[in-house]
Amino acid sequence: MINEASARIIFIMKFNPNLSKELEQAKEMLIIVEGKKDFLALNELGFKNIFIINESGKSIYEKIEEIEEKAGKSKICILTDFDKKGKQLYLLLKAELSQRKVRLDNTFRGLLLKENISHIEGLASFMKKRKQEQN
Repeated sequence: MINEASARIIFIMKFNPNLSKELEQAKEMLIIVEGKKDFLALNELGFKNIFIINESGKSIYEKIEEIEEKAGKSKICILTDFDKKGKQLYLLLKAELSQRKVRLDNTFRGLLLKENISHIEGLASFMKKRKQEQN
């Protein structure tokens, strides 16, 4: 059985210092999320340029056109969840946006995957916990 001190050492050893750095860099990009809870979690972390893909009223292709216009020459990061639905949406968005020559940067998405963060809505609480564990 692992005691609290050992668990903390394991946690610190596992901590990826690039995660905080990439989070700050991702704040400069247009971030695409699935829903309102994802938006709220990222907003809580200081993200301002967030696009919710699953808002009703427009087709997926109308939303992709809107993303293309909004992104301009800036990089975007697709932060859909890592469940089946989120992965399917990610693949569709990646294919469509790449075809339109939109600049994608999924470094932050990759780090979240490595950290086993499966749902974006939990990112804010995960990062707060990380900060507390570091102190």
